[in-house]
Amino acid sequence: MKTRPKVLFFDVNETLLDLKPLKNEVKDVLNGQDHLLSLWFTTLLQYSLVVSASGQYKSFGQIGAAALQMVAANNDITITEENARHIVVNALQDLPPHPEVKNALNTLKNEGFTLVALTNSNDESLKTKIENAGLTQYFDDLLSIESVGKFKPFTEVYNWASNKMKVKPEDCMLIAAHGWDVAGALWADWRAAFISRPGQQQFPLAPETEINENDLQKVVDILVTYK
Repeated sequence: MKTRPKVLFFDVNETLLDLKPLKNEVKDVLNGQDHLLSLWFTTLLQYSLVVSASGQYKSFGQIGAAALQMVAANNDITITEENARHIVVNALQDLPPHPEVKNALNTLKNEGFTLVALTNSNDESLKTKIENAGLTQYFDDLLSIESVGKFKPFTEVYNWASNKMKVKPEDCMLIAAHGWDVAGALWADWRAAFISRPGQQQFPLAPETEINENDLQKVVDILVTYK
């Protein structure tokens, strides 16, 4: 029988919140070209790592807007910095939770788990999006990488989060729908559960997560059996 993690950390975007409204906004700007949508998100992640690796910090929304301008320019689409920021930042603030999320979080809360959001979004954006999604009451704390100045999956982020919650890395579990995020957590000596949302896969060169399910409720059904 596996032991319960002392703290469950949740990625937010795509793990808990549905990115479809954001993707639709971006897709419209990119003239409805589906392949450019995935390229934009990949570019966003790439440059968040470039910023962190260079010892710099810009908000996730700022980097997302810059990535949108880059992808648009490479495809002869003109978008101003102001419009790009308006699209990305506003859409990120108002994302709905996936259908099973509220019931799943409620179950964990009733079972006595400590729940913490850990996201690449900045503090203000994190608080707003969790509130807008109606999830505030489920969380014991909301943690943004803004306090660290580096983005996940840098090890410093996971170390900071475990220290913030006053628990050892091995007592932490990250629940996320991104292969790069659970890989970073596992390499930081955390435990991890992967939610295989559509289009998401684990990184084959990383350690395997102990839980791998296609929605949060199924992850929760396993967690509540832990002692």
